[in-house]
Amino acid sequence: QGRLVESGGGSVQTGGSLRLSCPLSGFGRAINTMGWYRQPPGKQRELVATLISRGNTDYGDSVKGRVTISRDTAKNKVYLQINSLKPEETAVYYCKITAGFETAIDYWGQGTQVTVSS
Repeated sequence: QGRLVESGGGSVQTGGSLRLSCPLSGFGRAINTMGWYRQPPGKQRELVATLISRGNTDYGDSVKGRVTISRDTAKNKVYLQINSLKPEETAVYYCKITAGFETAIDYWGQGTQVTVSS
């Protein structure tokens, strides 16, 4: 069984961009969906983007047009490209996958901090 470890977070200024990465090794072909979520300080965790294994994507309303979720099957990673970052998007960003052939199980990474300064 794999383990999700996000990378790519950091500090950027307003308007900047980041690309977050999440390796998918250890989960094989059992992955059904991949997603990115974020949790701002003092707030609930919210959806940023999801990618279903056959290619369909969905984005949170606040990020549509600025965010792209993608998967590199050769590198076995899922990415989140975020552009035009705003201070209110300061949060811990989490990678989540749902995997399993008979029973779908959610797996979460430990999160990576993104800080956007004004």
